[in-house]
Amino acid sequence: MKKQIIICLSVLLTASSCSMLELDESTGMSKDEVYGYFKNVKGLATYVYSQLPNDFGTFNGALRESATDNAVYVWSDSNVHDFYNHAWGPNNAVDNMWSQCYGAIRSANSFMENYSAEALERFQWNDKYEEDIEKANMYREELRVLRAFFFFELAKRYGDIPLLTRTYNQNEINQVTKTPFDQIIAFICNECDEAAKVLPINQKDFYGETGRVTKGTALALKSRALLYAASPLHNPSNDKAKWEKAATAAYELITKGWYSLPKINKDPLYDANGGNEVLNSPQLIFERRNSASNNFEENNLPISYEQGKTGNVPTQNLVDAFQTKDGKDFDWNSGDDPYANRDPRFYRTILCNGDTWMKQTIESYEGGKDGEGTEGATKTGYYLKKYMNETVSLDPSKPVTKEHHYILFRYAEVLLNYAEAMAEWKGESYTDDKHTMTATAALNQVRNAANMPNITTTGDAFKESVRRERRVELAFEDHRFWDIRRWKIGEQTQKIYRTKITKQSDGSFRYEKVLLEERNWEDKMYLYPIPLSEQILNNNLGQNPGW
Repeated sequence: MKKQIIICLSVLLTASSCSMLELDESTGMSKDEVYGYFKNVKGLATYVYSQLPNDFGTFNGALRESATDNAVYVWSDSNVHDFYNHAWGPNNAVDNMWSQCYGAIRSANSFMENYSAEALERFQWNDKYEEDIEKANMYREELRVLRAFFFFELAKRYGDIPLLTRTYNQNEINQVTKTPFDQIIAFICNECDEAAKVLPINQKDFYGETGRVTKGTALALKSRALLYAASPLHNPSNDKAKWEKAATAAYELITKGWYSLPKINKDPLYDANGGNEVLNSPQLIFERRNSASNNFEENNLPISYEQGKTGNVPTQNLVDAFQTKDGKDFDWNSGDDPYANRDPRFYRTILCNGDTWMKQTIESYEGGKDGEGTEGATKTGYYLKKYMNETVSLDPSKPVTKEHHYILFRYAEVLLNYAEAMAEWKGESYTDDKHTMTATAALNQVRNAANMPNITTTGDAFKESVRRERRVELAFEDHRFWDIRRWKIGEQTQKIYRTKITKQSDGSFRYEKVLLEERNWEDKMYLYPIPLSEQILNNNLGQNPGW
């Protein structure tokens, strides 16, 4: 077996998918026995890793991005549409992560309560004892960060949530009360700080088990958590001190020098042939490892491709967010080719009419094999390219699969976190002894890596530039959905546009931006509803406003 974490359930845990409640009954072993073997200890830690999110089609094939103005899911049978069609509510808790996250948290709590290095001393004469005990001790620090991550996943969805830092029996758990959002964030940050003191910088230097939590993971999570806490949704009074904390947290990781942004054509994250190559990117901080498959391609390739199902398709809204390569917004009245001379990231994110992919030409014009008039074809004029791997094969007789690792944290996000926080705190040009980089410099690092020119705007225009940069740089990485909410711009995202492509008699194409649909938005949607099933069990949970 390669020296990397394999996300799978230990046989030890197959009897209980939600927690480690009553380990002696579910496994036939006492807790002392469970924690008395290195193999079991590793299996318990690995189980918590297995609960990490993995949005390659969470909603019946749809990405969460298709619940934003960045994408549309073409098939009506996915519950991703419930986010905006009046079907979402406490009794239809779409993306109900409550049980999964609290199950992972309880597993981590149980590990921290029951793990003891002393229980493993009987193996001290084994040849690998020193290595095994160092790994086992490190699992505890890794799980502290993972537990903090799952608390953040809950808090960004529900706001105030119960802060459960120990295991509870059944009677206790149904009486717990909620902790304010800011206190949850403070706990997350403290856990990340404490664990970062012990965790390795790189797991390659710690017995080679890559794919596990590192110092960078802890500091990146802290950066993201504080950015959300400073944002309008959770900071209605615009307390500048919160923005300062967010800037400081991001800068702490930036100054470590552990990560860098290579040019776009040299970054494995943008390699269309992907697979395990993405793990070599110098900007990768933490990812969810996955086994090889071709399911993502099957769900998103154009309907004309063998086994292709179309699935998630980018919107014209997202296309318009990509500037031209000279740093200007695209002008639909210019008469220029809408897909020529655009931001290089555009060509790694979106497949357009006329593009060649897997040795076939995309025909997304009216009457084309991939366009309007063909059942199951794109509704927007575009197809998804990001995360797609051109080397897989869907041929049933000769299938070819590739790994699709899900990026949870990367360096570009940290730079953008810093740019946003600094601009909101003191402006785009501010520096001091503790923040020696300007927001503008951080933003332009991301742009320069993509071979895009520097941003020179100031004030509100600069802040909008940061938001646009997050949108294009982090597209389809599960940021847009949450950015819309923390910025409180839901009403600005209701109109979804497509391009109408008509083939002319001379073989050229006419492109026209038209409205595809207008989605429902209500301000209550800034937070998730508490699932009705949880409210019934515990009246103390209450309900979020409007639900």
